[in-house]
Amino acid sequence: MPERTEPARRPGRLGVEYYGYQECADILRDPRWGKGEGMRRKPREGSRHRNSFMRLDPPEHTRLRGLVSKAFSPAVVARMRPRIQEIADRLLDGMAPDSEVNLLTDYAYVIPITVICELLGAPVADRELFGAWTAALARGEDPDLTLDEKRARRRASAQFREYFRGLIADRRRRPGGDLLSQLIAIRDGGDRLDDDDLEATCVLLLFAGHETTVNLISLGVRSLLQDPAQLALVRSPRSAELTWVDELLRFESPVQILSRAALTDVEFRGRSYGKGDLVTLMLGAANRDPSVFADPDRLDVTRPNVRHLALGMGIHFCLGAPLVRLEGEIAIATLLRRAPGLELAEPDPPYRPTLAMRSLQRLPVRLGGLRGRD
Repeated sequence: MPERTEPARRPGRLGVEYYGYQECADILRDPRWGKGEGMRRKPREGSRHRNSFMRLDPPEHTRLRGLVSKAFSPAVVARMRPRIQEIADRLLDGMAPDSEVNLLTDYAYVIPITVICELLGAPVADRELFGAWTAALARGEDPDLTLDEKRARRRASAQFREYFRGLIADRRRRPGGDLLSQLIAIRDGGDRLDDDDLEATCVLLLFAGHETTVNLISLGVRSLLQDPAQLALVRSPRSAELTWVDELLRFESPVQILSRAALTDVEFRGRSYGKGDLVTLMLGAANRDPSVFADPDRLDVTRPNVRHLALGMGIHFCLGAPLVRLEGEIAIATLLRRAPGLELAEPDPPYRPTLAMRSLQRLPVRLGGLRGRD
């Protein structure tokens, strides 16, 4: 492991500072730093909408996340394995053995959006609606939005909420076995999620519940197809012993940047921050910090104990992390097993022009003799 050196840092616009892996991890775990939404934004007059718990700080974040986590548990995720496997196999069953497909839209997107729709109880047939809305929300995470893009983000958020408002009303009348019905029913010491909480939570779960996984699958497949030695390792019997999904998350972090606000006056790494000051955490860069990861710009699926920051850290650690990993593992492993001749139809598929999210515009591949199910 290279000797630890001081991280490169430079002041950014509006006092933003860029830190290395350890600094990012420390800020994410430090209760003096948070989302700071209450300090930065005031609701529009007449607006009843609150933020999802992803954008809140304790104690409201603690209350909402605690209620949601009761229904979004590891046990629920574990029971999803056979269904995720069936979705992946069914999609491949429908592809011609030697065809060329856009793996991004025909496979990487369909698996996680189908899973989260079924989990929430939203009709899978509506997934085309969600694609446009989530694209606007994903672009909305970038700091360089144009006025038109800000308006598109607001429209998408309003359309999402309106959609789930109708679905929530339906589930109140006719509860089922889905996650939304569970969220409506849960109580903790008399506490519960009201309709505004439910709307915001559903938007968050549907958006975050597939966007990260889409990028993990598509970027992961591209990275492996560009590195035959690593591809061979993931295809080998040894793959069960490797943390290759986490290495793919580290190597091409789906979430590239996060911001945190000082919730009080803070002294950190020799610098003073006032309440409300922002820091931008470059997760993609932190996950390639040479003081933490040997040869960080090389994909190495044998890398042990990959403690990346791709899914966050601290109280805002990704609630759906087990589902992200499970979907990524099944989707990629199934594709590689059933398509031994898989290859890129475009040597270097382009990225979308976004900053916060790492994602591809397309992923054309040749299946090269797709096999049937085992």
